[in-house]
Amino acid sequence: MFIENRESLTPKTLDIKRAIDSLREELEAIDLYNQRADSTSDVELKNILIHNANEEKEHSAMLIEWLRKNDEVFAKEVVDNLFKNKINTDHK
Repeated sequence: MFIENRESLTPKTLDIKRAIDSLREELEAIDLYNQRADSTSDVELKNILIHNANEEKEHSAMLIEWLRKNDEVFAKEVVDNLFKNKINTDHK
């Protein structure tokens, strides 16, 4: 979804939008696979769904890394907030 005229957006903004849209879709897929895995009583199907969810997690991580490399502010937030023992709620 675009809220601005697509023609007014830079190629970089469009690529970041593509990555964000793809990340959102991957996260939604993880949620759907997890729900389905929890709901089924078939062990083989559960294992397939868990496998699929885990692949979507890999895709999500790849997109986060792409965003980190291509958005300076996102990169700073990743460094400041990921892999910490405590979640930083004091945003500056």
